[in-house]
Amino acid sequence: MKKTLPIFLIKCIAIPAAAVLLLFQMNKSYRKYDDEKYMDMWGLKMLGNQVNNVRLANVGSSHGAYDFVYDSFSGRGVSCFNFGHTSQTYEYDLALLSEYGDHLDPGCVLFIPVSYFSFNNETANETEAQALSVKYYHYLSPKNMPGYDLFTDVVTSRLPILSAGEELLKLLPKTSLTAQAAENNDAPAMDEAAVAEFADRASQRFDRHFNNKAEYFLPEREEQLYGIIDYCKKHGLTPVLITTPFSSYYNAPVPEDFLDRFYGTVNRIASDTNVSYYDYSHDERFSENLTLFSDSDHLNPEGAAYFMEIISQEVAELKPLL
Repeated sequence: MKKTLPIFLIKCIAIPAAAVLLLFQMNKSYRKYDDEKYMDMWGLKMLGNQVNNVRLANVGSSHGAYDFVYDSFSGRGVSCFNFGHTSQTYEYDLALLSEYGDHLDPGCVLFIPVSYFSFNNETANETEAQALSVKYYHYLSPKNMPGYDLFTDVVTSRLPILSAGEELLKLLPKTSLTAQAAENNDAPAMDEAAVAEFADRASQRFDRHFNNKAEYFLPEREEQLYGIIDYCKKHGLTPVLITTPFSSYYNAPVPEDFLDRFYGTVNRIASDTNVSYYDYSHDERFSENLTLFSDSDHLNPEGAAYFMEIISQEVAELKPLL
Protein backbone atom coordinates (compact mmCIF):
# COMPACT_ATOMS: atom_id res chain seq x y z
CA MET A 1 0.00 0.00 0.00
CA LYS A 2 2.84 2.34 0.93
CA LYS A 3 4.57 1.66 -2.40
CA THR A 4 1.35 1.97 -4.41
CA LEU A 5 0.60 5.53 -3.29
CA PRO A 6 3.87 7.11 -4.54
CA ILE A 7 3.46 5.35 -7.90
CA PHE A 8 -0.08 6.69 -8.16
CA LEU A 9 1.08 10.22 -7.34
CA ILE A 10 3.88 9.97 -9.90
CA LYS A 11 1.38 8.95 -12.56
CA CYS A 12 -0.96 11.79 -11.58
CA ILE A 13 1.88 14.25 -12.14
CA ALA A 14 3.63 12.60 -15.08
CA ILE A 15 0.60 12.01 -17.33
CA PRO A 16 -0.71 15.61 -17.25
CA ALA A 17 2.85 16.92 -17.57
CA ALA A 18 3.41 14.75 -20.64
CA ALA A 19 0.10 15.94 -22.11
CA VAL A 20 1.05 19.59 -21.53
CA LEU A 21 4.50 19.01 -23.02
CA LEU A 22 2.95 17.37 -26.07
CA LEU A 23 0.48 20.24 -26.40
CA PHE A 24 3.23 22.86 -26.34
CA GLN A 25 5.33 20.88 -28.81
CA MET A 26 2.41 20.55 -31.23
CA ASN A 27 1.62 24.24 -30.73
CA LYS A 28 5.21 25.14 -31.66
CA SER A 29 4.92 23.12 -34.87
CA TYR A 30 1.48 24.47 -35.70
CA ARG A 31 2.34 28.16 -35.19
CA LYS A 32 4.28 28.39 -38.46
CA TYR A 33 1.17 27.24 -40.32
CA ASP A 34 -1.00 29.59 -38.32
CA ASP A 35 1.29 32.53 -39.09
CA GLU A 36 0.89 31.88 -42.81
CA LYS A 37 -2.77 32.90 -42.55
CA TYR A 38 -1.65 36.41 -41.68
CA MET A 39 1.08 36.93 -44.26
CA ASP A 40 -0.44 40.29 -45.18
CA MET A 41 0.72 41.58 -41.78
CA TRP A 42 4.24 40.17 -41.77
CA GLY A 43 5.62 43.56 -42.79
CA LEU A 44 5.04 44.76 -39.22
CA LYS A 45 7.93 42.51 -38.16
CA MET A 46 10.25 44.65 -40.28
CA LEU A 47 9.62 47.81 -38.28
CA GLY A 48 12.62 48.51 -36.13
CA ASN A 49 14.67 45.97 -38.07
CA GLN A 50 14.89 46.47 -41.85
CA VAL A 51 12.58 49.50 -41.73
CA ASN A 52 13.46 52.50 -39.55
CA ASN A 53 12.87 56.25 -39.41
CA VAL A 54 9.76 56.08 -41.62
CA ARG A 55 9.02 59.36 -43.37
CA LEU A 56 6.07 58.31 -45.53
CA ALA A 57 3.32 55.85 -44.58
CA ASN A 58 -0.35 55.05 -44.87
CA VAL A 59 -3.06 53.28 -42.95
CA GLY A 60 -6.37 52.05 -44.37
CA SER A 61 -8.27 49.04 -45.59
CA SER A 62 -7.60 47.33 -48.92
CA HIS A 63 -7.54 50.68 -50.73
CA GLY A 64 -4.55 51.58 -48.61
CA ALA A 65 -2.97 48.13 -48.75
CA TYR A 66 -3.04 47.78 -52.55
CA ASP A 67 -2.95 51.33 -53.90
CA PHE A 68 0.11 52.63 -52.01
CA VAL A 69 3.23 51.02 -53.46
CA TYR A 70 6.30 53.03 -52.48
CA ASP A 71 9.01 51.66 -54.77
CA SER A 72 9.59 55.01 -56.44
CA PHE A 73 9.90 56.81 -53.10
CA SER A 74 12.14 54.15 -51.60
CA GLY A 75 14.35 54.49 -54.66
CA ARG A 76 14.84 58.13 -53.71
CA GLY A 77 15.96 57.20 -50.22
CA VAL A 78 12.64 57.83 -48.48
CA SER A 79 11.83 55.23 -45.80
CA CYS A 80 8.19 54.16 -46.29
CA PHE A 81 5.71 51.77 -44.71
CA ASN A 82 2.20 50.51 -45.53
CA PHE A 83 -0.04 49.80 -42.51
CA GLY A 84 -3.06 49.02 -44.72
CA HIS A 85 -4.85 45.66 -44.51
CA THR A 86 -8.00 44.25 -46.06
CA SER A 87 -11.22 45.39 -44.31
CA GLN A 88 -9.23 47.32 -41.68
CA THR A 89 -11.29 49.98 -39.92
CA TYR A 90 -10.14 53.26 -38.42
CA GLU A 91 -10.26 51.56 -35.02
CA TYR A 92 -7.48 49.18 -36.04
CA ASP A 93 -5.62 51.91 -37.92
CA LEU A 94 -5.36 53.80 -34.65
CA ALA A 95 -4.43 50.65 -32.72
CA LEU A 96 -1.56 49.91 -35.12
CA LEU A 97 -0.30 53.48 -34.86
CA SER A 98 -0.43 53.26 -31.07
CA GLU A 99 1.60 50.04 -31.20
CA TYR A 100 4.13 50.89 -33.92
CA GLY A 101 4.02 54.67 -34.26
CA ASP A 102 7.40 55.09 -32.54
CA HIS A 103 9.00 53.93 -35.80
CA LEU A 104 7.63 56.97 -37.67
CA ASP A 105 9.89 59.99 -37.83
CA PRO A 106 8.57 63.40 -36.69
CA GLY A 107 7.23 65.07 -39.80
CA CYS A 108 6.31 61.73 -41.40
CA VAL A 109 3.48 62.14 -43.90
CA LEU A 110 0.66 59.69 -43.11
CA PHE A 111 -1.99 59.07 -45.76
CA ILE A 112 -5.40 58.21 -44.30
CA PRO A 113 -7.61 56.71 -47.03
CA VAL A 114 -11.27 57.73 -46.88
CA SER A 115 -13.46 55.30 -48.82
CA TYR A 116 -17.21 55.07 -49.27
CA PHE A 117 -17.38 52.39 -46.57
CA SER A 118 -14.89 54.04 -44.18
CA PHE A 119 -17.60 55.34 -41.87
CA ASN A 120 -19.21 51.92 -41.67
CA ASN A 121 -17.58 48.49 -42.12
CA GLU A 122 -16.20 46.77 -45.18
CA THR A 123 -17.00 43.42 -43.60
CA ALA A 124 -20.42 42.10 -44.59
CA ASN A 125 -21.56 40.79 -41.18
CA GLU A 126 -20.57 40.46 -37.53
CA THR A 127 -19.22 36.93 -37.91
CA GLU A 128 -16.85 38.09 -40.65
CA ALA A 129 -15.79 41.07 -38.55
CA GLN A 130 -15.01 38.88 -35.54
CA ALA A 131 -13.01 36.44 -37.65
CA LEU A 132 -11.06 39.33 -39.13
CA SER A 133 -10.16 40.74 -35.71
CA VAL A 134 -8.38 37.50 -34.74
CA LYS A 135 -5.24 38.32 -36.75
CA TYR A 136 -4.64 41.51 -34.78
CA TYR A 137 -4.06 39.46 -31.62
CA HIS A 138 -0.84 38.30 -33.27
CA TYR A 139 0.48 41.85 -33.73
CA LEU A 140 -1.05 44.05 -31.03
CA SER A 141 -0.34 44.06 -27.32
CA PRO A 142 -3.33 43.72 -24.96
CA LYS A 143 -3.30 47.45 -24.14
CA ASN A 144 -3.74 48.40 -27.81
CA MET A 145 -6.03 45.56 -28.93
CA PRO A 146 -9.61 46.85 -29.40
CA GLY A 147 -12.04 44.88 -27.26
CA TYR A 148 -9.23 42.74 -25.87
CA ASP A 149 -10.35 39.34 -24.57
CA LEU A 150 -7.92 37.09 -22.68
CA PHE A 151 -9.55 33.84 -23.80
CA THR A 152 -9.45 34.88 -27.46
CA ASP A 153 -5.81 35.91 -27.06
CA VAL A 154 -4.84 32.52 -25.60
CA VAL A 155 -6.62 30.33 -28.16
CA THR A 156 -5.74 32.40 -31.23
CA SER A 157 -2.31 33.86 -30.51
CA ARG A 158 -0.60 32.21 -27.54
CA LEU A 159 -1.87 28.64 -28.09
CA PRO A 160 -3.47 28.62 -31.56
CA ILE A 161 -3.37 24.81 -31.48
CA LEU A 162 -6.45 25.02 -29.20
CA SER A 163 -8.55 26.54 -32.00
CA ALA A 164 -6.93 24.74 -34.94
CA GLY A 165 -9.77 22.31 -35.64
CA GLU A 166 -9.34 20.58 -39.00
CA GLU A 167 -6.22 22.64 -39.62
CA LEU A 168 -4.39 20.19 -37.36
CA LEU A 169 -4.16 18.04 -40.49
CA LYS A 170 -1.49 20.45 -41.69
CA LEU A 171 0.86 18.83 -39.18
CA LEU A 172 0.59 15.54 -41.03
CA PRO A 173 3.21 14.68 -43.68
CA LYS A 174 2.38 16.19 -47.06
CA THR A 175 1.34 13.89 -49.89
CA SER A 176 1.37 14.21 -53.62
CA LEU A 177 -2.37 14.94 -53.49
CA THR A 178 -1.82 18.39 -52.01
CA ALA A 179 -3.28 20.96 -54.37
CA GLN A 180 -1.38 24.12 -55.18
CA ALA A 181 -3.46 27.23 -55.76
CA ALA A 182 -2.30 29.56 -58.49
CA GLU A 183 -2.73 33.31 -58.40
CA ASN A 184 -3.06 35.52 -61.41
CA ASN A 185 -2.47 39.19 -60.72
CA ASP A 186 -2.14 40.20 -64.33
CA ALA A 187 -4.38 43.02 -65.51
CA PRO A 188 -7.31 41.68 -67.55
CA ALA A 189 -7.35 42.29 -71.27
CA MET A 190 -10.13 44.76 -71.84
CA ASP A 191 -12.03 42.93 -74.59
CA GLU A 192 -15.82 42.87 -74.55
CA ALA A 193 -16.06 39.77 -72.37
CA ALA A 194 -13.52 41.14 -69.88
CA VAL A 195 -15.37 44.44 -69.61
CA ALA A 196 -18.63 42.57 -68.94
CA GLU A 197 -16.93 40.56 -66.19
CA PHE A 198 -15.42 43.75 -64.78
CA ALA A 199 -18.87 45.35 -64.63
CA ASP A 200 -20.30 42.28 -62.90
CA ARG A 201 -17.57 42.37 -60.25
CA ALA A 202 -18.23 46.08 -59.75
CA SER A 203 -21.87 45.26 -59.04
CA GLN A 204 -20.80 42.67 -56.48
CA ARG A 205 -18.51 45.17 -54.77
CA PHE A 206 -21.35 47.70 -54.63
CA ASP A 207 -23.64 45.10 -53.06
CA ARG A 208 -21.02 44.31 -50.44
CA HIS A 209 -20.36 47.92 -49.51
CA PHE A 210 -23.87 49.39 -49.74
CA ASN A 211 -26.59 46.77 -49.43
CA ASN A 212 -27.95 45.51 -46.11
CA LYS A 213 -26.31 48.33 -44.15
CA ALA A 214 -28.60 49.89 -41.57
CA GLU A 215 -26.41 52.99 -41.30
CA TYR A 216 -23.65 54.20 -43.63
CA PHE A 217 -22.19 56.73 -41.18
CA LEU A 218 -21.48 55.36 -37.72
CA PRO A 219 -20.56 58.06 -35.15
CA GLU A 220 -17.76 55.89 -33.71
CA ARG A 221 -16.00 55.69 -37.09
CA GLU A 222 -15.97 59.48 -37.34
CA GLU A 223 -14.63 59.70 -33.77
CA GLN A 224 -11.91 57.16 -34.61
CA LEU A 225 -10.84 59.20 -37.66
CA TYR A 226 -10.58 62.26 -35.45
CA GLY A 227 -8.54 60.07 -33.08
CA ILE A 228 -6.06 59.15 -35.83
CA ILE A 229 -5.62 62.80 -36.79
CA ASP A 230 -5.19 63.75 -33.13
CA TYR A 231 -2.56 61.01 -32.70
CA CYS A 232 -0.66 62.38 -35.70
CA LYS A 233 -0.63 65.92 -34.38
CA LYS A 234 0.44 64.86 -30.89
CA HIS A 235 3.37 62.91 -32.33
CA GLY A 236 4.51 65.41 -34.94
CA LEU A 237 3.17 63.52 -37.96
CA THR A 238 1.49 65.11 -40.97
CA PRO A 239 -1.91 63.51 -41.66
CA VAL A 240 -3.36 63.69 -45.17
CA LEU A 241 -6.87 62.50 -46.05
CA ILE A 242 -7.16 60.88 -49.47
CA THR A 243 -9.71 58.96 -51.53
CA THR A 244 -7.99 56.58 -53.93
CA PRO A 245 -9.02 56.08 -57.57
CA PHE A 246 -12.18 54.08 -58.37
CA SER A 247 -13.34 52.88 -61.76
CA SER A 248 -16.42 54.43 -63.36
CA TYR A 249 -18.16 51.07 -62.94
CA TYR A 250 -17.77 51.25 -59.15
CA ASN A 251 -18.85 54.90 -59.00
CA ALA A 252 -21.87 54.62 -61.29
CA PRO A 253 -24.41 53.05 -58.89
CA VAL A 254 -23.45 55.17 -55.86
CA PRO A 255 -26.46 57.38 -54.96
CA GLU A 256 -26.05 61.13 -55.15
CA ASP A 257 -27.49 61.65 -51.68
CA PHE A 258 -24.84 59.31 -50.28
CA LEU A 259 -22.07 61.20 -52.06
CA ASP A 260 -23.41 64.50 -50.73
CA ARG A 261 -23.26 63.23 -47.18
CA PHE A 262 -19.92 61.48 -47.73
CA TYR A 263 -18.17 64.58 -49.05
CA GLY A 264 -19.93 66.77 -46.50
CA THR A 265 -18.55 64.57 -43.71
CA VAL A 266 -15.01 64.35 -45.09
CA ASN A 267 -14.75 68.06 -45.88
CA ARG A 268 -16.10 68.97 -42.44
CA ILE A 269 -13.49 66.78 -40.73
CA ALA A 270 -10.73 68.20 -42.95
CA SER A 271 -11.85 71.74 -42.11
CA ASP A 272 -12.21 71.04 -38.38
CA THR A 273 -8.70 69.62 -38.15
CA ASN A 274 -7.00 71.80 -40.79
CA VAL A 275 -5.93 68.67 -42.70
CA SER A 276 -5.68 68.47 -46.50
CA TYR A 277 -8.07 66.21 -48.44
CA TYR A 278 -7.28 64.89 -51.93
CA ASP A 279 -9.99 63.11 -53.91
CA TYR A 280 -9.08 60.82 -56.83
CA SER A 281 -12.26 58.74 -56.79
CA HIS A 282 -13.58 60.18 -60.06
CA ASP A 283 -10.25 61.18 -61.62
CA GLU A 284 -10.62 60.36 -65.32
CA ARG A 285 -6.93 59.52 -65.62
CA PHE A 286 -7.91 56.38 -63.70
CA SER A 287 -11.69 55.93 -63.72
CA GLU A 288 -11.94 55.51 -67.49
CA ASN A 289 -8.81 53.36 -67.88
CA LEU A 290 -9.76 49.87 -66.70
CA THR A 291 -6.30 48.47 -67.47
CA LEU A 292 -5.06 50.28 -64.33
CA PHE A 293 -7.39 48.28 -62.06
CA SER A 294 -7.31 44.74 -60.70
CA ASP A 295 -11.03 45.08 -59.96
CA SER A 296 -13.58 47.89 -59.78
CA ASP A 297 -11.99 49.79 -56.88
CA HIS A 298 -8.43 48.50 -56.48
CA LEU A 299 -5.48 49.48 -58.62
CA ASN A 300 -3.20 46.84 -60.07
CA PRO A 301 0.61 47.24 -59.73
CA GLU A 302 0.80 49.38 -62.89
CA GLY A 303 -2.06 51.57 -61.67
CA ALA A 304 -0.56 51.89 -58.20
CA ALA A 305 2.80 52.97 -59.67
CA TYR A 306 1.01 55.60 -61.77
CA PHE A 307 -0.96 56.75 -58.72
CA MET A 308 2.27 57.21 -56.76
CA GLU A 309 3.68 59.26 -59.63
CA ILE A 310 0.59 61.46 -59.65
CA ILE A 311 0.49 62.13 -55.91
CA SER A 312 4.23 62.81 -55.80
CA GLN A 313 3.51 65.72 -58.14
CA GLU A 314 0.17 66.91 -56.74
CA VAL A 315 0.23 66.40 -52.96
CA ALA A 316 1.87 69.46 -51.48
CA GLU A 317 2.75 67.69 -48.22
CA LEU A 318 5.13 65.39 -50.12
CA LYS A 319 7.31 68.16 -51.53
CA PRO A 320 9.68 68.27 -48.51
CA LEU A 321 10.38 64.55 -48.95
CA LEU A 322 11.43 64.72 -52.62
